[in-house]
Amino acid sequence: MTKINTSLHSSRRKSRRSHFDAPSSVRRVIMSAPLNKELREKHNVRSVPIRKDDEVTITRGSNKGREGKVTSVYRLKYIVHIERVSREKSNGQSVPIGVHPSKCMITKLKLDKDRENILERIAKGREEKSKRGGKKEE
Repeated sequence: MTKINTSLHSSRRKSRRSHFDAPSSVRRVIMSAPLNKELREKHNVRSVPIRKDDEVTITRGSNKGREGKVTSVYRLKYIVHIERVSREKSNGQSVPIGVHPSKCMITKLKLDKDRENILERIAKGREEKSKRGGKKEE
């Protein structure tokens, strides 16, 4: 069987290395979160890189169902911090809990000109793909 995408490695070691050594620009794309049903139908986009003032719902883990605004996107650790999702330290101090963006669902996007252009570009690509017949038949 031949490789479909030759720019990606199938080796576990090399895939892990490229993941953890990824530059910030690549980490942004890896840190994408799915959109909820309404946004998905409105923009014709399935997922989008997460951003600071987006509103999200946590879909997995012990904090499942919690909602809030993204307060910071921590690319170095591949996590986002969400408003009111924190825990108490032994000294009483509150620290935010990190959540991976794939375990969140975006419920409200912070839109500006650049973000709208990105959404249009992704939607346009999806439309062209569906016109061509979608997935390749084997």
